[in-house]
Formats: sequence, structure tokens, C-alpha cells
Amino acid sequence: MGSGRFLKYINILIAAVVLVTGASGYWFLYRPLPVRSGTLAAPVRHPVAVHWEERGVPVLRGASEEDVWFAQGFVTAQERMWQMDALRRAAAGELAEIAGAGALEQDREARLLRLRRLAEAAVNELQPEERRALAAYARGVNHYLRTHRDRLPVEFLLAGYRPRPWRIADSAAIGYQMARTLTNHWPADLRKGRLLEQGKPELVEALFPPAGGGMNPGSNAWAVSGQWTASGRPLLACDMHLEISIPNLWFLARLEVTGERPLRVAGITFPGLPGVVVGHNERIAWGITNLEFDVQDLYREKIDPATGRYQHQDRVEQAYGERELIVVKNGRPLEFVTWLTRHGPVLTADRGTTYSLRWGAAEPRFFRYVFPELNRARDWTEFRAALARMNGPAFNFVYADVDGNIGYQVAGRLPIRPGFSGSAPLDGISGKFEWEGKIPFEQLPSLSNPPSGVIVSANQNPFPAGYPYQVDGNFAAPYRARQIRALLTSRKQWRAEEMLAVQKDVYSEFARFLARRIVEAADRRRAAPPLVQSAVELLRAWDGQMEIERPEPLITTLTYQHLQRALTDAAAPGHRVEPLVGEQVVEHLLRTRPPGFFADWDQALFDEFLSALEEGQRMQGRDVRQWRYGRYNQRLIAHPVGHRLPWISQYWDLGVIRFSGSHTTVKQIYNRIMPSMRMVADLNDWERSLINLPIGQSGHVLSSYYKDQWQAYYLGRSFPMRFGQPPAGRRLVLAPSSDEK
Repeated sequence: MGSGRFLKYINILIAAVVLVTGASGYWFLYRPLPVRSGTLAAPVRHPVAVHWEERGVPVLRGASEEDVWFAQGFVTAQERMWQMDALRRAAAGELAEIAGAGALEQDREARLLRLRRLAEAAVNELQPEERRALAAYARGVNHYLRTHRDRLPVEFLLAGYRPRPWRIADSAAIGYQMARTLTNHWPADLRKGRLLEQGKPELVEALFPPAGGGMNPGSNAWAVSGQWTASGRPLLACDMHLEISIPNLWFLARLEVTGERPLRVAGITFPGLPGVVVGHNERIAWGITNLEFDVQDLYREKIDPATGRYQHQDRVEQAYGERELIVVKNGRPLEFVTWLTRHGPVLTADRGTTYSLRWGAAEPRFFRYVFPELNRARDWTEFRAALARMNGPAFNFVYADVDGNIGYQVAGRLPIRPGFSGSAPLDGISGKFEWEGKIPFEQLPSLSNPPSGVIVSANQNPFPAGYPYQVDGNFAAPYRARQIRALLTSRKQWRAEEMLAVQKDVYSEFARFLARRIVEAADRRRAAPPLVQSAVELLRAWDGQMEIERPEPLITTLTYQHLQRALTDAAAPGHRVEPLVGEQVVEHLLRTRPPGFFADWDQALFDEFLSALEEGQRMQGRDVRQWRYGRYNQRLIAHPVGHRLPWISQYWDLGVIRFSGSHTTVKQIYNRIMPSMRMVADLNDWERSLINLPIGQSGHVLSSYYKDQWQAYYLGRSFPMRFGQPPAGRRLVLAPSSDEK
């Protein structure tokens, strides 16, 4: 065959590959993109117009609430149906059905926690208005599924299944999944219980106090009154810290009802649930942080795993058995029975001891979806009235309004533990450690218009000394809260855009403290090798900024980790659990130097400093001045499905990203936890408000809104949070079908 003919065949082959690839891309990736213009028949009573602002933020305008909730379900499903289905599967314990055995343990825990069963029971307890909102949203999702059967997101094709219709219980299940994420304290209780058994109880209690010590992810929210702002009216900021993912957790939207009960609200929504979670309406703005109050207690049970009979006080009681079957893709199904005691499900067995779990989310009437009501609140009184009905995970709410008021309110179900702490497993047999209801809303921490004109919530303990109820929780150390307050009160005339500098601040008070203590300990030692001398001099001059191009953040981080292990070894020699001693606890111990841990605290700190330097050398070489924190503090941010695709995963993923910040900085970075959104609300001029997501609005890889917000997020910039007239140009109208007229 001649070379010319050979080249001809090669060109034909290349053209065929390009054609097939292009056709496949069009069919599987382009066709599922959202419809953004035209008119679609839909089961609504009145037309709903959907406009799109910059970065794909929908503005949904309709004459009734139910029509707008419907449109919200439809539009969110257009962008995030794969994510919504994954969320409900995670709650239901059905991920292994599509992902295989790798998801089996996660599914098993979801079944043991009974999330699906709790969600189904919660549907029967909904108030009529809650049910209407959730039902309308579900109808919108299902309308999307009916009209897009042949052009679903490509993830469904790759996983080999079609999503089932959406139910109200699926939305409730997503609420329970969020509660699971925010209140999962029982593993820490189990770890502490093991250490108490293995070690010296007084030292273990010092390392893991009931009110926490700061080793937890967190969020920030604050409000400043007009005395601190250029406009003379409040500013409110919020950046919730959660696990980063592709797509990102939240979805931006504006909802407008023009009928008899007008409503305009904008902000952060949660795919799978109607309404706005964090944002503002025409009169008020609000932000949220997790309270971190402990709402889970483990109980040691004496139970027969074959019959479910267990002992309580002087009686033998019968546990209720629930049979579970987990379907596993390409594997054998897992079948087991969960025994349900008076405390809750038998969750785990550890070294011959069986534990059941009591969890606030399993209490009656836990799922109260108050956000539609909250979206309508027009002042502090109505805002608190909506929160008073909230029985779900306990949150800190920060508030501001156009009249110049600022406020703070804890809301949620907090158990009353009369005279005992639940920070370690309890005796479930004696009956001496039972909850007695929940703390009344009127006695939860609340604050309105403080004289300082500043309210800051960064997951710190808000309960005052002498509080009448037992306070247990994994509250954050006060470092972030103190730094936010210090920055806010360092000047006046604040403007909305200037609040971003506070949200991205990476100064660590704890790391700076630890650096000074290392230097003091080193100065008391004799001559040290050049590596040690160089590290000490770096720490001596360091300003505590956890920047990616500096070596000092890496030195202090590694020293802290080694010190954690040394403290835990001293309290429980030979322990077999991962040490998670909080920063505030470590600082307190380094300041007070109590007996029992080390004979010489300076020597112990110096030894762990040396161990940290040895580890750093193995990681980044012998020249400590060339170490870079960012090479250590980096995370892979990848799409859970697209990352597995050869050759094209780069289009789905962000890749390995280096981060400044730490566990104790305002911009908190901890494992995969980081700011999941940023908002600044300007109560003087809504159009000057700012909002952005980490990745982008859309879950479709070919969408221009897939990861268009990443660069601004990474650099600490933001975008206008529009609240005026919807933009002109493209719009989609959901028009009543003939059946609805």
C-alpha cells in the first residue's frame, strides 16, 4: 500500500474518531444541559418566569408560593439532579447499589442510624404549610425527570441506572443527612471511652473535656451595627465551612412571589429542599453556624444479639428488630438486623461491649422545615418565632435588619442531661443517665443589639458560666471568634467588599503561641544543630500568618501533631486510637503545666519539635527555609465520577490545590473542610451585597457555570448578589398545562 493511500485511511480514521467523539459529546454531555429559554408546559396554576443572572443564578418569579417552590425544584434538578440523587442515596444507605462495595460501610452506618426510616416517619408529622412547600418542590423535581428521561446527566449513564421519582421523604432524608454531618459526635465519645479504660482518667478528662477543646470544623457569621459601617446601617457576613465537593454543596437562587402573600428572598439554597437557607429578604438578613452542642449519647447495653432481649434496671426488655438489606453493585447483598432499644439502635460493639445510640434527630417531631417561614420574617420577633419551632440540628443564627438591629439566637433541640455528661459512653442498664426533654427555647442563648455593636459566631461556646443545664459539645476554640472581633473593631467605616478581607484572614493565634513556646524551650537548651537553629530563628520572627509559601506554618503544624500524640501517650500509654487533642486544651496545658503528663514540659515540647523537624526533612528536604506549607496543606478536589474517566478527568476536576489557612484561622482549612460559600449582606443597599460559591452553579461539565467561580473563590474575591429587577434577555416560562387551567 502506498504512503499516500495509507495517510488517506489514517485521515479517514481520525475524522471518524472526531465525528464519533463529537456526536457522543453532544448526545451525552450537551443535550442534558438545562433549558434556559422558551416556554414549557408544567403543572402550575400560574406562569412562572425564570431569568438567569450572571454565573447562572436563577430568578424565579410566580404568583403563588407553591408555583415558585415547584419551579425551584425543577430548576435545581436541571442543574444538580445527580447530586440530589446521591444525597438521598447517602441518607437512605443506597450508595453501594450504584457504587459497589466501596460504599458499603457508609451505607451500613446510614441504615444503623435509621435515616431513611426517620425521614419516612417525619413526613407524617409535618405541618400543612411544610408539607405544601415540600410537595410542590417534589412535583418540580419529578416534572424535570418526566420531561428529561432521554437526556439525564451523564453520571446516570456511567453508573448504569435511572433515578426514581422524588418524594417528600427524600427531601426529609437530605435534612437528616445534614444532621448526621453536623452532629456526628458518637465516634469521639467512643474514643474517649477507650482512653478512659486504657489510661489515667484524670489526664484523659483534661485532654477531652465535656465542653470540647477546639478540634472540630467550623463556620463563621457576624453582624456589625451602623456604628461600625460607612453607611450607618448593619453589615452581615457568613461563610459556612463544610466539606468541599464537585458540585459544591449549595445552589444560589432568588425567589419572588407576586401574589397575595408577596415574597422576595435571595441567597443560598440546599439542593433537595425548598426555600433559602442563608440570605436576605427585603427587610432582614441572616447567617448560620453550627452550634456543636452534643446531641448524641452512647449507652453500654447488656443485650443478647440473637434474641434482642436486654437488661434495663431490674427488668429484661425486648428490643425491636429491623431487618435491612443493602444491595451491592456487582456483589452479594448485605443483610442484617438492627436491634432498637429504649435508647436507640444498637450501633456498634467494641471489645466485648455493645453500645446503643440516643440521638436528638431520632426524637419525635425532629424534622421541622421552618425555612419557608423564616424567609418571610420581617423583624426580630417574627424571626425568633420561626426559630422557636425548629427542632432540628442546633444552629447559631446571626441576624440584621434594615431598621439597624442586629441579633443572635441559638435554635434547635438540645437535650437536658440532669447531672451527668454524655462526653463518654454511659451505663444504659441503671437508668441513671436518661435525658429529660429538651432545653426550652426561651432559655437558649440569645442577644439583641449589644452595646458593642458587634456579634460574632465562630462555633465557640455561647453558654454563660452558671448556665442551668449541663453543657456538652465539641465547641470550637475561641481563636477564630477573637480574631474576627479584633479585626472588626480595629477600625470603622466598614463597607461590604472590605469584609472579604476578614473572611480570608489566615492569622493563627494558636500557631503563633506555639511558635513562641517552642522558641522559649529551645533557648533553654544548649547548642543545637544548624537545622534546629534555622527553624528556631524562623519561628522567632514569624507573624503567625498561615501562608502557603512559608515554612513556619508547616513547622508548627507538625509540632502540634507530635505533641498531640505525646500527650495522649502520657494519659493512656499504649492507646490504640487517633489522638485529637484540641488546640485550646494544648495551650492551656502548656500554660499551666500540670503534673502527670511530663516531668519537664520544656524538654517534652523540644523533643516533639525535633520529631517534627525530622518528619519535615523526610517530606521536604534538609533546608528548612525551603519548606513550603502549601506543599503539605493541599487537597485533591475531584468529581466523584468524572475523576475516574481516563484522559478527560481534568475537565471534571480542579486537581490538587494548595491552601493557606489552618484549623484555627478565620479562613479555616481542615482535612477537606473549608468555606463552602461566602456572603456579605449590606442592609443599606442590597445591590452592594456579595455572594459566591467555591466551584460553580452547575453540575454539568459542559456548562459555562460548572467551575467559573473557582478562581475568584480561591483568591478571596466575590460577586454582586443581585436583588433588583430580573435581567432582560433569555428567560424560561413554566406555563400551566391544559390540566392545570
